[in-house]
Amino acid sequence: MSESDRIVKVEIDPQSLSAAGPDAAHERRVAIYDLIEDNFFQVVDHELGPYVLKLSMVEQKLVFEVTNEAGDPVKTLILSLMPLRRVIKDYFAICQSYHEAIRTASPQQIEAIDMGRRGLHNEGSELLDHRLKGKIVTDFDTSRRLFTLVCALHQKGGRV
Repeated sequence: MSESDRIVKVEIDPQSLSAAGPDAAHERRVAIYDLIEDNFFQVVDHELGPYVLKLSMVEQKLVFEVTNEAGDPVKTLILSLMPLRRVIKDYFAICQSYHEAIRTASPQQIEAIDMGRRGLHNEGSELLDHRLKGKIVTDFDTSRRLFTLVCALHQKGGRV
């Protein structure tokens, strides 16, 4: 991996964020931190990274605005979230079940729910990777962290 094939900063448009409680805000900060620490992000047909990624939602579409460190535009992608809508909705539902189970369920039940949660997270990551195909190349861990951030944006106003 080249030092240029990476994200060095992530910005999230504050107008796109949902009203998040402390747990959601913490998860978002952790996902951004983890993404910055270890990622592979390559813009197809462009070799002037490292990159700054700004994520936002505009008219129910996901916007990836990629610049270089100097702020020069590299690529802007506007993606429909329709292909991701079902997996995001299911992911939120299973996360809710997981948080409820932590309080009352047996360790085996919690583990089973967590395996389902991770499976949906993986599915969402793979769908996102497919949506980026031919435009942006990521590794699996980067795609997972990006999916976490997409979920943070997509939940705006309680809608999924």
